[in-house]
Amino acid sequence: MEFREIVMKRYATKSFDGRAIPEIKISELMELIRYSTSSFGLQPYKIKVISDKETKEKLMPASRNQPQISSCSHLFVFCADTGIIPRIERLQEMMIANGAKPESLKGYVDMMRGFEQQMPEDKKLIWAQKQAYIALGNAINGAKSLGFDSCPMEGFDPVEYAKILDLPKNLVAAVLCPVGYANDNPKPKIRFSKEELFF
Repeated sequence: MEFREIVMKRYATKSFDGRAIPEIKISELMELIRYSTSSFGLQPYKIKVISDKETKEKLMPASRNQPQISSCSHLFVFCADTGIIPRIERLQEMMIANGAKPESLKGYVDMMRGFEQQMPEDKKLIWAQKQAYIALGNAINGAKSLGFDSCPMEGFDPVEYAKILDLPKNLVAAVLCPVGYANDNPKPKIRFSKEELFF
């Protein structure tokens, strides 16, 4: 499927048929998400992937009882990671392992550290959430390219998600992306015209 066709055919699925997506396809989707672009290449998020029925059922009340949660094959929970310094250190390690000289990285690492230091905690969360949304774009288009459907979702309680999923303090559930095989039909896409959108 060409990228244009993926974008035009993808839609926010409201109900899935419950069939399981083969794990090899889920692994492929993870790779597409893993290669998402991000600021500094830090990817300040982690993604919890849930496929067991019991956990999905527990999450239903915290998700406004939306049927996508229980009927999907896999639920991707994109969590913003406010622990930025450990990510900077890990990225530095990976760059060195990939052949970069530590002294050549100093300016870049110092820039990232300076960026982190000037942000208050609430801004760190907002910044990390924005980065997670970029990865979400790869998830929804990637799912369609692999032959299944998705639904980006914000209608959930992140505090309850943190409790149910036992998330550490640095991880905050930002957006959901259930994936599976659609059990509904797409409605015609309504979008603002180019003239209204671009100036």
